[in-house]
Amino acid sequence: MTARRAAVLGSPIAHSLSPVLHRAAYADLGLHHWSYEAHEVDEAALPGFIERLDGSWGGLSLTMPLKRAVIPLLDEISETAASVEAVNTVVLRSDGRRTGDNTDIPGLIAALRERGVEGVPSAAVLGAGATASSALAALAKICAGPVTAYVRSRARAEEMLGWGERLGVRVRTAPWEDAERALAEPLVVATTPAGATDALAAAVPDTVGTLFDVLYHPWPTALAAAWSARGEAVLGGLDLLVHQAVLQVEQMTGKAPAPLAVMRAAGERALGSR
Repeated sequence: MTARRAAVLGSPIAHSLSPVLHRAAYADLGLHHWSYEAHEVDEAALPGFIERLDGSWGGLSLTMPLKRAVIPLLDEISETAASVEAVNTVVLRSDGRRTGDNTDIPGLIAALRERGVEGVPSAAVLGAGATASSALAALAKICAGPVTAYVRSRARAEEMLGWGERLGVRVRTAPWEDAERALAEPLVVATTPAGATDALAAAVPDTVGTLFDVLYHPWPTALAAAWSARGEAVLGGLDLLVHQAVLQVEQMTGKAPAPLAVMRAAGERALGSR
């Protein structure tokens, strides 16, 4: 068979689990002619990298800081990607066209559905930025009521209000100093960097809903560990990473379904060895 290639691009990229997940899927699906690598690529280098791709390439996964920078380089993007102005998946068609999608949003929804969370009356988002906007896009489909975003600045608050208006989500904003209040919501999505929510661990109430903390290393976070001690559902960054990677494999290779359990096990082994 003709060799086929895919890769994840970003900067920094050495920490990425994507090669582990995609290679596990290829092996399970018998796609031995497919390879998947990680390439250190920043915004300045991205146009040249894409222009050098030949017909052996099937797709690209994109991480920061490339999710928006890639958009002008594509022929078309999906409605999902357009809704948050972020592309994490590029499929390279046989006719030379480059199409962009965002699998983070349906991946987040699929991860929650796997844990039995189909819909919630309200929710909280901790933090702002690109991941928070993807969380709002997912909540637009599963949250019936308001979403409260806890942020550190007025500028961030305005940003989240703008995303809420664009995505059709009723967003309220609150200062980070009041973030303990978020823990009483039926669904809490933490989109903050490592360590940012550690101080909230001591404030986790006796009765909690579902926590989705998008970090996967280090894991568990202090907040996730405190939540788990209450015996309720906790989802982590690996859940999101695996579910969005499943969709990427299916789009890039045309093979479905991708092996979710196999990919998750590979990711868990990789994290366990770090």
